[in-house]
Amino acid sequence: MVTDRNQDSALRPVNQGRPEPPSEPNEIGASTPFDFRGKNLTPYGGLLPVATMLEKLGFQPLVEETITVKRIPRVMPLYQFILGIVLGIYVGFARLHQLRFVARDPILTGILKVTQLPPQCTLWRFLASLHLNVARQILSIQRRMRERVWAAAHVKLKAVTLDTDTTVHTLYGQQMGGRKSYNPKNKGKRSYQPLLTFIAETREYLMGGLRHGDRPTGKEGADHLASAFAALPAGVERIFARADAGFYCWEAVEAYEKTGCQFVIVAQKTSRLVEQLREATWKPSPKTDADAQCEFLYQPEGWGRPYRFVALRYENQQKRKPGEVEQYQLFETSSYTYRVFVTNLDRPIDLVVWFYNGRAGAENLIKEANNDAG
Repeated sequence: MVTDRNQDSALRPVNQGRPEPPSEPNEIGASTPFDFRGKNLTPYGGLLPVATMLEKLGFQPLVEETITVKRIPRVMPLYQFILGIVLGIYVGFARLHQLRFVARDPILTGILKVTQLPPQCTLWRFLASLHLNVARQILSIQRRMRERVWAAAHVKLKAVTLDTDTTVHTLYGQQMGGRKSYNPKNKGKRSYQPLLTFIAETREYLMGGLRHGDRPTGKEGADHLASAFAALPAGVERIFARADAGFYCWEAVEAYEKTGCQFVIVAQKTSRLVEQLREATWKPSPKTDADAQCEFLYQPEGWGRPYRFVALRYENQQKRKPGEVEQYQLFETSSYTYRVFVTNLDRPIDLVVWFYNGRAGAENLIKEANNDAG
């Protein structure tokens, strides 16, 4: 005998009740105790010391009294918007849409005192509502925060070295302001050419600006340097500077001289300068990697007065491919490759070159500013 019936009983519907009330946001401040005893670091636990540091430095009152925004956001106050973006950069997110991965993270939402982060469109509307004068206000916050950090860390530098560079940020779309200009690694592609300045002693970003892809003019370079000098803490008395050939112009040299700055700038290849190098008196260079060295006074066209030029010469051992050595730092003729600098330092040639070679450490900082920080 076969019984025809279902073996499994039907599920009974669950009684519908009222939805649970939303949980209150976690309140995390400087007084919140935190500790770590595990073997591996958690992804975002390091935000607690960052939040404590910003609170001790008075970051919130500084932002609220400096930035003037007429439009009041509904989702979060102004300070929470800015703090959320800053903490996102600390975590390692270079773009706003990446914040959705930590939108409900308890550490981040606890610091911001919200239940979850707003979507990307809300963050973009907030940024779009900011006017151009807010950029100057943010730079003012950056300068004052640097002074507070130096004071808290007992950094009392009387002399600093500024490394300035023009870098290339290749574009892969139709972004506004992109130009086809100097781009050695991706020739023919559109790019931006931002200006960046770093402090060599502390390896911190001092001043910079995202600009279109055309090579910067002398006025742009001089304005950038003036802004960098103004952003230095008040205790700095002496300034040394190193710059690539993008700042080889009279306007930049004049900006250095007005501040009393001692500088070394890479010289650009011109026919007059090459002729001067051929006529110079060369001597052996035992303290550098070059075959010979020389120095001479030379006044480029349009400059106010002559300046000291120092040069290193390398013999061409083998024929290179066309354009392989054509860079800001090196240029070659049929027989030699040269490195040429203009400077107002009175040190020996080998010390001038050694001082400029220290600028190589800024390349990693430029990479971070160009890629990791979006």
